[in-house]
Amino acid sequence: MLSYIIRRLFFMVPTLFLISVVSFIALQLPPGDYLTSYAAQLSSQGESVDQEAIESLRERYGLGEPVYAQYGKWVYGILTRGDWGQSLEWQKPVGQLIWERLGLTLALAVFSLLISWLIAIPIGVYTATHQYSILDYLMSTFSFLGVGVPAFLWALMIMYFAQAVFGLNVGGLFSEKFITAPWSWDKVVDMFQHLWIPALIVALVHTAAELRTTRANLLDELNKPYVELARAKGLSEGRLIWKYPVRVALNPFFSTVGWSLANRISDITLMSVVLSLETTGPMQLRALTSQDMYLAGSFLVLLSVLVVVGTLVSDVMLAWADPRIRLE
Repeated sequence: MLSYIIRRLFFMVPTLFLISVVSFIALQLPPGDYLTSYAAQLSSQGESVDQEAIESLRERYGLGEPVYAQYGKWVYGILTRGDWGQSLEWQKPVGQLIWERLGLTLALAVFSLLISWLIAIPIGVYTATHQYSILDYLMSTFSFLGVGVPAFLWALMIMYFAQAVFGLNVGGLFSEKFITAPWSWDKVVDMFQHLWIPALIVALVHTAAELRTTRANLLDELNKPYVELARAKGLSEGRLIWKYPVRVALNPFFSTVGWSLANRISDITLMSVVLSLETTGPMQLRALTSQDMYLAGSFLVLLSVLVVVGTLVSDVMLAWADPRIRLE
């Protein structure tokens, strides 16, 4: 196991290098750059554009250099100084802008993952072992609604009912007094008091699909010979179900942890715009539209790191959960 993990970590280096190259080139594909967009925005607002100042800024940030030179300076700064570059729009180091938002995004994605698993697995097992019961039909209806309704629409509906019926404010991840406050235990508690609503919204969409996956996989396992043999040996039904077929039915959960986190981060992007959450989504979307290449590129690389690491974790979890799988 240890040698497998070390080997996978070694292969992560060229993978992340290729991801960073493709991301940086993709950000350069639209015509112009951040300063071109900035000048066009000033012109649309009726303000004069000082071309000398624009050219001075272009030379200062190296935007007139070839793409490979810009990429080389960016990667060299990351590897030697931990410098992710300067945000052109915010006029701040990228590192100051992304770390807190990235941590909040990851916390929201992991929290929603745990919520969806805690809901989908027990209910999926029950509906598979009580096929065609009333709860089975109800959960099937819920799963179709969950898959069909996008996350941002759930966010709009829950936000409306929370404010109109219960008088709750579901916007943001912190109370007003904690938004600019330094991190403390009280701020962490306040964050979790706000975190469960957006986590539940993200979990709803994925819970529906995971419930159907659990039910379908478990139905495939229930009538296999090893289950019948365990039942013939006198094993209690509850212990039999959870010890053998459920472990096999949960393989898709473990094997897709990395991709599941990536999908949740994508859903969080739109939902964060709706609920005004301080996650990576709104800032990343703004950086992409304004061609703030160092900020947008850093977001893409760091989120890719999460996916690659998550894929490794899912492979290790799969080998741990299923004794038939050997990493060798």
